[in-house]
Amino acid sequence: MVLFQAQNIQKRFGARVVLENISLSIEAGTVHGIMGPNGAGKTTCFHVLTGHHAPDAGRILFDGQDITGLKPHIIARKGVSRSFQLMNLFDDAVVIENVMLALPGFRAVGSSPFRTTFGDTGLIKAALAVLEQVGLAGRAWEKAKELSYGDRRALEIAVALAAEPRILFLDEPTAGLGAKATQNLAQLIQQLRKRYTICLIEHDMRFLFELADRISVIHWGQVIAEGTPAALKANKWVARSALGEVA
Repeated sequence: MVLFQAQNIQKRFGARVVLENISLSIEAGTVHGIMGPNGAGKTTCFHVLTGHHAPDAGRILFDGQDITGLKPHIIARKGVSRSFQLMNLFDDAVVIENVMLALPGFRAVGSSPFRTTFGDTGLIKAALAVLEQVGLAGRAWEKAKELSYGDRRALEIAVALAAEPRILFLDEPTAGLGAKATQNLAQLIQQLRKRYTICLIEHDMRFLFELADRISVIHWGQVIAEGTPAALKANKWVARSALGEVA
């Protein structure tokens, strides 16, 4: 069943066409990859799909409902959550506070978003359950800035999961990670795929080919190929012109 669909999406910034007739379909319960060279339009595509940029033309459907042009927080409430290429964490807050801020039931107290009532055991349990999914429950009361870079990536995913999504968009989750942290992240995504539909942009081709069920290749703002990892590997033109050789 198709859970998320983009139909003939176009996006311009002034006279510059960034996305041209982008169409893709993401099946429920799958990992869908988006790949392509720098400047291809991948992140802009994510911004449009999740409401951070309005498309100039085309439609976006989530579970059959038209969400084209809706604000990001409204799209998030419907079950679409995302991470960003550059991490958005509150470094001086503790890990669990970062997650609590994203919970649907969270309410700030007074003028500060961090003046929460930690006697609210329901919120604490919900936040800890999310942190358990990414392996950070044991570090819930440490400050975010004390985490390793890899654990900060995991925390960012936890923040996205706290919104209770049905589909999770991840923008270059391996950026800046070493080999071990990348391996740990791959294992985490393998666990998360049992509960969530996932779409991810990724430059690490081996990482993406290991995880994705299907991949859309974007080049010059257009989808130039789509298929299984095996099919794309066999397409020599795609491998050489858009991806670089993938062993």
